[in-house]
Amino acid sequence: MSVSSQQVLSDLYRSFPPLRPVMAGLYGYQLRWKRYGLNPERLVEMALERETWLPSAWERWQKEELARVLHHAATRVPYYRTMWAARRRAGDRSSPELLENWPILEKEELRKNFRGFVSDKHRIKDSELETTSGTTGSPVTVVLPRRTVRAWYALCEARFRRWNGITRDSRWAMIGSQLVAPVQQTSPPFWVWNEGLNQLYMSAYHLTYENLPSYLEAMARYKVEYVWGHSSALNALTSAALRSGQKFPQLRIALSSSEPLTAKQRIRIGAAFRCPVRETYGMSEMVAGASECEAGRMHLWPEVGFYEVVEGTEAVQPGNSGDLICTSFLNREMPLIRYRVGDRVALSSDKGGCKCGRLLPMLASIDGRASDMLFTKSGRMVTPTSMEIVFDVDLPIREGQIVQESLQSVRVIYVPNGRRSSSVEQILSERVRARLGDVDVVLEPVQSIPRGANGKLRAVVCALSSEEKRSLRIQAGVAVSAAVPAGSH
Repeated sequence: MSVSSQQVLSDLYRSFPPLRPVMAGLYGYQLRWKRYGLNPERLVEMALERETWLPSAWERWQKEELARVLHHAATRVPYYRTMWAARRRAGDRSSPELLENWPILEKEELRKNFRGFVSDKHRIKDSELETTSGTTGSPVTVVLPRRTVRAWYALCEARFRRWNGITRDSRWAMIGSQLVAPVQQTSPPFWVWNEGLNQLYMSAYHLTYENLPSYLEAMARYKVEYVWGHSSALNALTSAALRSGQKFPQLRIALSSSEPLTAKQRIRIGAAFRCPVRETYGMSEMVAGASECEAGRMHLWPEVGFYEVVEGTEAVQPGNSGDLICTSFLNREMPLIRYRVGDRVALSSDKGGCKCGRLLPMLASIDGRASDMLFTKSGRMVTPTSMEIVFDVDLPIREGQIVQESLQSVRVIYVPNGRRSSSVEQILSERVRARLGDVDVVLEPVQSIPRGANGKLRAVVCALSSEEKRSLRIQAGVAVSAAVPAGSH
């Protein structure tokens, strides 16, 4: 769908509130077909069966898959074929059949010319175009063939849902960054029911202490069985329960995504919904995935990609943190070789297996997706993921950073991809105000944005003082020192 078509549908959605559930439902049925097709159970059962493979079986399988992917990329993908031809002309005789001979692929290379990474046997129009959320400030576009999408969602169904006793047909609530209700709206509904996905999509922009009862009433009315959302958004919703005494519906499971889940967040969310809390891990590029089991361990999905952890370009030992580097297996039409996803993780050094009985490899930690929550004048908390989509790929911007300097002022630092444009700056200002309300937006075009000590660009930064943050969290119902009943987790 073109940007102009999306804008027309978006305008229609905002202009006619009674049509919102109908439009959301139709969109949901479209997504359901794209993700699952007619017979998704075969792929789900195959994914569950592979969890019993011994490490030696996974090693053989990945070795064969890696050889196929490297050969295909070097011979059929324009970017890589050109790269290897240039190396040959320069006298380089290293073999493309060995992964260590390939350079690490940075996001900027993919962002500059994503079409160059598509196999010359594949037509882009036959695939979905997906934009990453821009966690590192530089969103990219990836080409996702239908079989890749369905293979990915079969794994999600198996290891996000089936592990936790739910299915895609279970009724659920999603707290996300889509503007399902105008940010200036002060009365419910702050959600829309998506019949196609059995989903109550709830706005992350209206989570205030005053609005809490209406969110809970909607979850009860739609008989929600589980909830899924950004860790910080789930925490903002549920921590208020401990302060207000408001009774939450008891759910079967709460699934967190997009941001690291802290121990305090896990306890608060579990106490509010009286259910287990599990962490999920994935990205739009579909080059890595992981899911938390009932024993509390994060299991990697080996069929999605080959994983390396490096510091700079040097491999680090299991148990030590480093940059996650992925070589994709699912997407044959757009293979990404040694792609730096922008997250820092540590592989588990535990060779004793997991108490859950599954033989999938494990992560020791996911360390690199932490950003800052932002605050509005009215006391709402806004998740970093909700703000990062301000820098969508429809704008000629190489990368950007949002810095909240005060409740009244937000600085948008960005690197233009070409000449400075007043229309681009207007769109940036409008997008920031749509999420944070009436604030002063200071636009600062620069040639480059400094990285942090870990080499990453923080796309969202809250520069408020610690005391001001604490006061605002308490105002929003997120009492930092809130008591949690013993054993509630």
